[in-house]
Amino acid sequence: VDVSEGFILEFAHLFRAIEGRSNVYSHSEELDEGLNFQQKRGREAAVQRSRTLDREVRQIDDFLSRYPSGMEPEVIQDRQRHKRRVLRFFNASEADWQNYQWQLKHVIRKADVLKEIINLTEEEERSIRLANQNRIPFGITPYYVSLMDKNPSRKRDHAVRAQVIPPLHYTQTVAENRAARSEKFDFMGEHDTSPIQLVTRRYPQIAILKPYNTCAQICVYCQRNWEINQVLDPHAFARSETVEAALQWFESHPTIQEVLITGGDPLVMSDAKIHALLERFAAIDHIQRIRIGTRMPVVLPQRFTDRLVDILGEYHEFGKREVAVVSHFEHVWEITPEAVAAIEKIRKKGIGVYNQAVFTFENSRRFELVALRRQLRLAGVDPYYTFNAKGKEETRAYRVPIARLLQERKEEARLMPGLDRTDEPVFNVPRLGKNHLRAGQDHQLLAILPDGRRLYRFLPWEKNIKLAPTYVHRDVPIYDYLKMLRKRGENIDEYRTIWYYY
Repeated sequence: VDVSEGFILEFAHLFRAIEGRSNVYSHSEELDEGLNFQQKRGREAAVQRSRTLDREVRQIDDFLSRYPSGMEPEVIQDRQRHKRRVLRFFNASEADWQNYQWQLKHVIRKADVLKEIINLTEEEERSIRLANQNRIPFGITPYYVSLMDKNPSRKRDHAVRAQVIPPLHYTQTVAENRAARSEKFDFMGEHDTSPIQLVTRRYPQIAILKPYNTCAQICVYCQRNWEINQVLDPHAFARSETVEAALQWFESHPTIQEVLITGGDPLVMSDAKIHALLERFAAIDHIQRIRIGTRMPVVLPQRFTDRLVDILGEYHEFGKREVAVVSHFEHVWEITPEAVAAIEKIRKKGIGVYNQAVFTFENSRRFELVALRRQLRLAGVDPYYTFNAKGKEETRAYRVPIARLLQERKEEARLMPGLDRTDEPVFNVPRLGKNHLRAGQDHQLLAILPDGRRLYRFLPWEKNIKLAPTYVHRDVPIYDYLKMLRKRGENIDEYRTIWYYY
């Protein structure tokens, strides 16, 4: 059997670790200082330790300086120029820009329109055209386009472009399987976890309601890409009798204490529909929390009008019922004054705002997620989950080895204050749900395959509670990931310890 270089490197590092020759600390200037600290006492020891920690912070700040946020003055100025370019193209005004309905009406769906506003690479344009030809959902709000640089180099806006402009491999794979997409791309097995139409249930006390099956724009790696027909599909809202049946299901299940209203993006719906749904759930005595999953703070912060936040606040009653907003910021580049203003309006109603990030290649560089966490906290958002990108073939360009997420948690997130790193790294097991990656007892390395991929077995969250099936997962080869980082200009020696995370 032919084996790859990645396979050989896996075993080379394994044998080094067994022999105690991993050289994890060989590059550390703090090694001698750390030993000296252990030999000292009192104020002398404290000063030594403080000096060492200062050096660590300077190293962290050096990494963080690589990732400018959308809150920096020069970036804000750039974005204003980008906005004016978009407004000129649409012959629109500032009042139009601030109107979320204008934004929705002018969602960009075609390559010919997008290339008039920003420059596209040949592959980007080809991929968008292929998506259009094969009715693969594609769309970007004018606001989100303004977060992109005109130049397609992706030096600063890589995560933003990658979020919505699909790689060619993605569109080719989805196009080839378009007819069977419901079976081919349902990675989480939602067909098997829906007790009634529009409802998904994987856990004891919470269930999902999906009343609206589209979004203001489409994320390439969306878990439910197989369900969405087109951006802002006019038929996205489920039939009234189907919604009613789902609501009656919640009413008849007192074991459900929390509902996650998601989709699609439920905040694309009208204020009246949102109000009616919240009113209905508020009338169910056993529903203690209404969670709303939305990417609107990121892609269309103008949606948070006074009227909408009043509706959300109406059903948030301290001591009785909680309303929570869970959003999906992927990169510090997405955090803007407009997004922060929207979050502030929500928070002033007493409503908590949380973030679920997906750990992809686009936010996986050293301390890149730390930069996001820090800015989220300043914006009033609590980091909640960091998801390992799902093992879907069509989104392989986004996937990162599990070892890198574990490394990030230990060597980067751990250096931040506790309130910055409240998110939990998780792997979503098909049909069963979240597996906490830091719980090492809940996953096992079974093998290393000839192509360098690790084969893991994931145990269900029900472990030690009841019997449930396990799941075997083929991961991304570490060496392939490191080669991709090198192509992006990264010094892969900075990631050398990745091999020792399992």
